[in-house]
Amino acid sequence: MRKYRTILIWLILLLLPLLLGVLSLYVGSVKMTFREMLGLLFSWDLSDTAGTILLKIRFPRVVAAMFLGGALSVSGYLLQTFFANPVAGPYILGISSGAKFVVASLLVFSLGHGFVINSFMMVLAALTGALLATAIVLLLSSRVNSMAVLIVCGVMIGYICSAATELIVAMADDNHIVNLHNWSLGTFSASSWGESLYYIPIVILCVTAAFLLSKPMEAYLLGEEYVKTLGVPVKLLRVLLILVSSLLSATVTAFAGPVSFVGIAMPHVVRSILRSNDPRIVIPASFLTGASFCLLCDLIARTLFAPTELSISTVTAVFGAPIVISLLLKNSRRKRS
Repeated sequence: MRKYRTILIWLILLLLPLLLGVLSLYVGSVKMTFREMLGLLFSWDLSDTAGTILLKIRFPRVVAAMFLGGALSVSGYLLQTFFANPVAGPYILGISSGAKFVVASLLVFSLGHGFVINSFMMVLAALTGALLATAIVLLLSSRVNSMAVLIVCGVMIGYICSAATELIVAMADDNHIVNLHNWSLGTFSASSWGESLYYIPIVILCVTAAFLLSKPMEAYLLGEEYVKTLGVPVKLLRVLLILVSSLLSATVTAFAGPVSFVGIAMPHVVRSILRSNDPRIVIPASFLTGASFCLLCDLIARTLFAPTELSISTVTAVFGAPIVISLLLKNSRRKRS
């Protein structure tokens, strides 16, 4: 019975992103029949308005939500493994906010001095910010014994970086404030095929690297002493976990801004429904779940109050925050018992 349940869950995990992706392509302000949509996808006809909207606006957005949502979920799982805490995540620990701060600084500087920055520079800036925020969190983790205190410190780092980002955005030229403000709240609306040539290879490479680390990660979950007995270099493993996680969250921030609660909530959902903490299972399942979650939230963000569009973080927080609260309550009950 358990075998059939697992097969059914994996079928749902595999099919759900595809179904939500097709739905996201179909639903929008420009109406078209399902047959017309398929015709445009197969012919790649950009000659009319419907084709342009479907192929140059909706499709890149769906691809971004799928890959970047999956990346954020895997990033959260790696951080949770590193800190041995299920409530660790790139948004909660301030890592996404650190990346946002450096990217916003670079964008405002480039706009003010009249030069254009490319996607590689965006990712590099985001990675720098993510690693700086991670370094601060690691420094704090060596000085505090309580994970709860560390989480609070991470949240404070996030608030400080977000406040600094808002100040920098306010200093931007009036013509660019709206775009910068939308990006700083999190959005997939500005996604393009050109950007996908950068983030898709990075995400595939990082998720593959995370999967290749599955065996040592499984041992790491049982404790550092156990890992050492197997001959696994613990320090190298910890460095790789942080680097891969930071690069994933930095890539998401560079191209979509900070997206809240995906990295912390989705791995928890996966562990609950699959009843497993095996990295070989959780990593691919987290990617698929994060992709589905972001596709659903992005669909809601752009259609709920159309033509007004919500930021993606607003919607992910509505669904993700209750999951985190339930997780905290469950951990609290375990400690009492």
